[in-house]
Amino acid sequence: MKTDIIFYRLFQEFPDIFFELIGNPPEVASLYQFSSVEIKQTAFRIDGVFLPTQGSENQIYFVEVQFQADGEIYSRLFAEICLYLRHNQPQNNWSAVVLYANRNIDTGDIKHYHEFFTSGRVRRIYLDELGEAASLPLGIATAKLVIATDDIAIAQARELIDRTKSEISSPRKQQQFLQFIEIILFYKFPTMSREEVEAMFGLSELKQTRFYQEAFQEGIEQGEIRGELKGKLKAVPAMLAAGLTVEQVAKALDLSVEEVRQVTQSQL
Repeated sequence: MKTDIIFYRLFQEFPDIFFELIGNPPEVASLYQFSSVEIKQTAFRIDGVFLPTQGSENQIYFVEVQFQADGEIYSRLFAEICLYLRHNQPQNNWSAVVLYANRNIDTGDIKHYHEFFTSGRVRRIYLDELGEAASLPLGIATAKLVIATDDIAIAQARELIDRTKSEISSPRKQQQFLQFIEIILFYKFPTMSREEVEAMFGLSELKQTRFYQEAFQEGIEQGEIRGELKGKLKAVPAMLAAGLTVEQVAKALDLSVEEVRQVTQSQL
């Protein structure tokens, strides 16, 4: 499962989850924009950065998602951060957060960077140590679904779907959240078709909601009005955010599945 991509997309669509993870009020997310940053003069790319809104004095957050053992993770991470600081010369202070599935994966050598950890500038979060999913905020519980074993994931996913329907009042955000749960399930159960996943977890009924149908039709109309490829591609994010699958968006806009996926990847 491409866990790093899942988490970077999660933080892009629901940045409040990141701030809940580090113990900050979720409202802080409105002061940031999540993006990836390429350092053009090097081969480095920082996949996750929360940049404060322009003029804000809030600190920068560098985010690293690591679900495989990597003895060089910290040498690479600090090299990327230092190059970013040199290249961009930000006035804001900075912190870094490394997100692990569990403590056993944290095999990086910190002897050269010990002070960053003792000072609290760099924090490590282990998903399996966050507590029981039922007692956690919805966003954090959804993040933990990624590390759940298959037998537990089925029950947890159903609970998360029920919580999403009851705790999120906004139809658009509810649809986005349910879509994200569906994405996690799709990767956790790769031998199942999307239709089977939707049927197992009761997600197929959501495709019949008025909000979903209106978003689907709006995306089609936007693509038809704009006509050319560029205009159709601009309609993709809104349709995906409404809960449509990549395949459904491709069919509606007369695009290839690969073209739709490229738009999705460019937003990470």
